[in-house]
Amino acid sequence: MALSCAGNILKDNMMRCVPVASRASSWWSGVEMGPPDAILGVTEAFKKDSNPQKMNLGVGAYRSDEGKPFVLPSVRKAEEIMMAANHDKEYLPITGLADFTKAAAALAFGENSEAISNKLNITSQAISGTGALRVGANFLQRYFPDNKQVFLPTPSWGNHTPIFTHAGLQLGAYRYYDKNTCGFDKAGCLEDISKIPEGSVILLHACAHNPTGVDPKPEDWKELSQLVKSKKLFPFFDMAYQGFASGDIDRDAQAVRHFLKDGHQIMLAQSFSKNMGLYGERAGAFTIVCESEEEMKRVESQVKITIRPLYSNPPIHGARIAATILNTPDLRTQWLGDVKFMADRIINMRKMLADNLKKEGSTHDWSHVTDQIGMFCFTGLTPEQVERITKEFSVYLTKDGRISVAGISSANNSYLAHAIHQVTK
Repeated sequence: MALSCAGNILKDNMMRCVPVASRASSWWSGVEMGPPDAILGVTEAFKKDSNPQKMNLGVGAYRSDEGKPFVLPSVRKAEEIMMAANHDKEYLPITGLADFTKAAAALAFGENSEAISNKLNITSQAISGTGALRVGANFLQRYFPDNKQVFLPTPSWGNHTPIFTHAGLQLGAYRYYDKNTCGFDKAGCLEDISKIPEGSVILLHACAHNPTGVDPKPEDWKELSQLVKSKKLFPFFDMAYQGFASGDIDRDAQAVRHFLKDGHQIMLAQSFSKNMGLYGERAGAFTIVCESEEEMKRVESQVKITIRPLYSNPPIHGARIAATILNTPDLRTQWLGDVKFMADRIINMRKMLADNLKKEGSTHDWSHVTDQIGMFCFTGLTPEQVERITKEFSVYLTKDGRISVAGISSANNSYLAHAIHQVTK
């Protein structure tokens, strides 16, 4: 009996070994190579180019007029204050630094916001705008009671699609950009939104639409708000450029504030990468506006549960910088000047580019260059023209014709205008 059992055990063990022996040499041999990142690919090609006049207009990060990374003076001052305070490095709560989240909500909604005064908002710190969007996506997937489909403008930021689909949500689209005018396709946008099923989620860029730089006018936002409300759609705002777009934090927040005024309950993702230059600090905020304080507390409890398995709690340094700036009156005033300085430089580069194109003798209408706003500009260049401008002039940009205006300087603006003219005439 014992020998029989031993034989069975030996036989069983040998059978168990067979799959291991027949397995490929690596656990990951079935993993396919993923497609290269479009923007990183542009940067890599730029680095290999030996042309001294080369330009990298693909990266979405602010540069000084000398083409260098720029740390805001207000950020430097905030860090000095923080160093003197000798802060510890303890874990933050799941929802982050309270001084930061309160200030972030007030920045977005306004100091006299009823949503804040009536305690209707749950605002949590997030890992910049991307993290805020992902927390929102996970929350929608689990708790949104109606159609778990998110409608994105066409086009939209490239990362929106994987953020929502990886969270298990379905995607839809609505027209936004008019290729013929390089502007806002208002008629197409309103028509498509009117056909979105009730109870769906609609993603809206609060300002400085990425990648087009095309924003609806204030009166357009009012129409959009009424339509979204009549269709019973749930608005999720992505606000990555408050202050950085126009240089005015209130102007850039007008869409969000108007929707709140119209009675919408919204989700909001905020990033402080652009308007404070905190790219590597990953400072952001995620907000849900609720119907009552009691509802807010229930939602807050589930936001915490959503965040916990994602990253447990957020990083502290960037939040402290932002909180120090927003909550210190003199420093806040300095920051408002800093962010206006960045916005004004980009606006000036747009005007200079349009003027230089005229000087080149271009007969095309380049008004969209100055009509668009924020870091990015959809030039209207075709993929063939993009290929040519890169090959002949070492000007690097994405194939859709998007350029980062922050990558243009006073020194190379005329060179860019010449290059654009040569491939479009």
